[in-house]
Amino acid sequence: MSSKEKPTLGGTRIKTRKRNIAAPLDPAAFSDAVVQIYHDNAGDLELVAKSIESSDLNFTRYGDIFFEVIFIGGRTQPGTVKSDEGERHTYSVIDCEPKREAILPSVVYIQKILRRKPFLIKNLENVTRRFLQSLELFEENERKKLAIFTALAFSQKLSGLPPETVFQPLLKDNLVAKGIVLSFVTDFFKEYLVENSLEDLISILRRGKMEDNLMDFLPPVRRSAESFAEHFTNEGLTDLVEYHSKKMFEVKLREIKTVLTSKVTEESNVDEVIESVKQQIKDAKLPDIEVVRVVWDGLMDAVQWSGKNQQQNANSVLRQVKTWAPLLNTFCTSGKLELELMYKVQMQCYEDAKLMKVFPEVVRSLYELDVLAEDTILHWFRKGTNSKGRQTFVKSLEPFVNWLEEAEEEE
Repeated sequence: MSSKEKPTLGGTRIKTRKRNIAAPLDPAAFSDAVVQIYHDNAGDLELVAKSIESSDLNFTRYGDIFFEVIFIGGRTQPGTVKSDEGERHTYSVIDCEPKREAILPSVVYIQKILRRKPFLIKNLENVTRRFLQSLELFEENERKKLAIFTALAFSQKLSGLPPETVFQPLLKDNLVAKGIVLSFVTDFFKEYLVENSLEDLISILRRGKMEDNLMDFLPPVRRSAESFAEHFTNEGLTDLVEYHSKKMFEVKLREIKTVLTSKVTEESNVDEVIESVKQQIKDAKLPDIEVVRVVWDGLMDAVQWSGKNQQQNANSVLRQVKTWAPLLNTFCTSGKLELELMYKVQMQCYEDAKLMKVFPEVVRSLYELDVLAEDTILHWFRKGTNSKGRQTFVKSLEPFVNWLEEAEEEE
């Protein structure tokens, strides 16, 4: 034996490593097999579900195709929602009547399938997102069926459809501009609210990050509060209109307060801030009483607090009041509005323990700066209706009120 040759054992078989051989994809055969199950059971979804459960079809590989068969009755062509060649059945969601009683069985059927095959949840999400992004390729009647299905899916708490999967794909510019999205969400809202509350709907919208952006469903040329109210009122969704109006009102208040706080923190010119607030109020059409509230909140948010040192905090508040008295004076133009300001001061001092003792000093400062009139202070002292901390504040303000009354008698 040559020294270079390796020794071998006679009769020993040397094994070679086998390569992983992937089975060829055959989506058409899978689709036809699922369609055949529908045909064999005459569309009875109870029986179809049992047959699906007992079949040896490769749902792991063809999950998306499975839901295509459920939704449109067969496999779709790549990159579209149109049916591809192959077998079709007529028991799909798209083939149903656009009524909840006709579509609900499909939702329940999918729910059963997902309980037994939870790995299909992602496939349901994929197909739903793709169909919603392609709504313009469906007929109007078909879009309505998809909207009803989606609403029922949320109502039945169907797994695999997180709100962001539904609402975010809808915000494609072309879909919104054509009014397709508005029509879809209108059908969705109406169907969902049949058995669910407005609070439930808002919860879904919040999870879908749409609670503050409902106007985005409207085409740009119609995107106004008036158009929103008109459309959904005509559709019988007045509760949604009221909620949206309130929400937009709160958003405007937050925006005004944020801008005001920023300008105050930056120590902007008082006159410029007054003009800025006036313009914002005009644009937002805010009631006078809300203006007083938001101005006070904006000023207090800009105060630089100093931890637990009450005297420093008191000085900070008084300094803020003195500096921005012209701003407060601009909007406290009646006894009613002055009284509202006193209630705001009362609540601020009640809710913030470090300000409990500063209430009489703030009121006195506002009086000396001509923001609060004597009659307003006396009215609050004698007939104030806000009970929060009132007993404590009345007692602390009593010396100042006595002084006012004595001065009044001397005159």
